[in-house]
Amino acid sequence: MKPVCPFVRASRPDDTSIKKPGENQNKQPASQESKPKQESGESAIVSPKCPFGYGQETKPKEASGESAVASPQCPFGYGQENKAKQESGESATVSPKCPFGYDSQAFKLGPFSCMICQALLYDCSRCVPCSHVFCKACLSRFKDCPLCGADIEKIESDMNLQNVVDRFIEGHARIKRSQVNDDEKEAEERKTVMYEDVSLERGAFLVQQAMRAFRANNIDSAKSRLTMCADDIRGQLERLGNTSELCSQLGVVLGMLGDCCRATGDAASAVIYFEESVNFLVKVPKDDLEITHTLSVSLNKIGDLKYYDDDLEAARSHYIKALDVRRNAIKQQSAPSQIIDVATSLAKVADVDRNLGNEDAAIDGFEEAIKMLQSLELNPEEASLEQRRLSVLQFLNSQMENKQPVSSA
Repeated sequence: MKPVCPFVRASRPDDTSIKKPGENQNKQPASQESKPKQESGESAIVSPKCPFGYGQETKPKEASGESAVASPQCPFGYGQENKAKQESGESATVSPKCPFGYDSQAFKLGPFSCMICQALLYDCSRCVPCSHVFCKACLSRFKDCPLCGADIEKIESDMNLQNVVDRFIEGHARIKRSQVNDDEKEAEERKTVMYEDVSLERGAFLVQQAMRAFRANNIDSAKSRLTMCADDIRGQLERLGNTSELCSQLGVVLGMLGDCCRATGDAASAVIYFEESVNFLVKVPKDDLEITHTLSVSLNKIGDLKYYDDDLEAARSHYIKALDVRRNAIKQQSAPSQIIDVATSLAKVADVDRNLGNEDAAIDGFEEAIKMLQSLELNPEEASLEQRRLSVLQFLNSQMENKQPVSSA
């Protein structure tokens, strides 16, 4: 699954480059650090304190002559930049990172991660007797512990740890949570305390976990994270209405849920998700080429499922819609990848036409696609696109060699 990330700009879905597992697949810009100025009346930014009590400095008692006692530094990095610049009147702004390694700059496996799928634990299960913990779906493929190699005598559910993971997900990445101090009576003296967190925004965080689980074939985990993300976005839609950003996010997430269902052979549910994805993506302005491409992909996937179900008319209808979307997109920006997309859609429509007995229309479609690909010139650095172009062109030529005889009757 190579979907466009609905929360940040990412590579095209047809980009064959795959990042290493340790790299962050969906980088989210860190929340901007605002330096409040007291004279402007802006609210002060207060850095969170270390949850383990580190970094608290005891103020010197000048009257008693006692010296200041500095506490040890927090092993998780909290409180390192907590010194306000009193001379300039600026308050301290701290950008703490998630103590478990889930931050916006790099993804690190933490104590709540499955070492097999490298996503957060789902359906947490423990090996007996070594007690190493993994996702149940991941662990079920092994007879020996993947971490230490010990024989697995049995597998036990670890509901306590799973509950901790679930609570961690629920509370993670609530960026810029505000809290109004109601004890202040005067409105002008009220200050909003902002707890700033540069961790991944919740939606991007859930999508990241889902993509990791999907690549490791832990489909149930991926579906769980994506469903949670979709529910979050639906809640925002109810409050804010059908904004382009929310519609594009929900459309892409629903498409990814469709991919999960298709991977498990649940074609009926996959079609439902893809159709709902299309309904939201069509609400996005047509000048967003990334989302437009995703829309055409969802339409093609519905067509594929209808094709496999021998519903050729329905398949052709969705292939035609995808072709129209791609033709309109190429009018705005004629990129090499988009030309290959159009040729691919032409091949799909032509293939269905041949199966429906409309040989003339099929030949016209194949020939048009061949001409587009033959005239496409790619740079040497576009090796992945060249490979894709040659693959589609090879299929088209094979179809032309297998022309169906036209009946004279």
